[in-house]
Amino acid sequence: MIVAVASHKGGVGKSTTAIHLAAFLQELGPTILVDGDDNRSATLWASKGKLPFRVVAERQAAKYARDAEHIVMDTNARAGKDELTEIAGGCDLLVVPTIPDAMSLDATLVTVRDLGNLGGKGKFRILLTICPPAPIAEASQAREAITSAGLPVFKGQIRRLIAFPRACSEGVTVDMLRDERATLGWLDYRGIGREIVEEVSRSAGDRESGRPGARVRGQYVES
Repeated sequence: MIVAVASHKGGVGKSTTAIHLAAFLQELGPTILVDGDDNRSATLWASKGKLPFRVVAERQAAKYARDAEHIVMDTNARAGKDELTEIAGGCDLLVVPTIPDAMSLDATLVTVRDLGNLGGKGKFRILLTICPPAPIAEASQAREAITSAGLPVFKGQIRRLIAFPRACSEGVTVDMLRDERATLGWLDYRGIGREIVEEVSRSAGDRESGRPGARVRGQYVES
């Protein structure tokens, strides 16, 4: 499985999402994260050697991909529409994180609106990240705007937690922190990971056998 994470701007949790999705997929099979971001955020995160998967530079990907069942690509920040279309065409699912403030959301909607017509239809999902807690309504309002625009959005979302920057500074994923709140962040990403596996498995099943579902490392995901 190849999952790409791309965004129209920085500060939306792109590398955080790539790191935690790679950790989830590592539980299903050998996974590598390809760091294609000029900022090398994922490489810096992994520099302490505590992550359960390998992070490699883009030019090293061909060497390590042969031993991986799953690949997560952390793409360059501030991707434009054409670049997003190319990325979507080269992966099983493109994850587009956005924070639920009005400016970021508007920019995301403009950037991805034409993906369906340009070859990415059914191959991308918008992920709401850094979502403030209830009763703040930003996340629910953003979800409504995305749905109203006819764009696909994950059912789950990622809450705003101080544990994420702390995990980055310690070179771990949030589930490795001794923090009860951090566990909630990991559960958020596990939920997104399951949605990705279900979507990719369904697409593979439709293509290969005409049935809604497929095996992913011994697991059958029902539609």
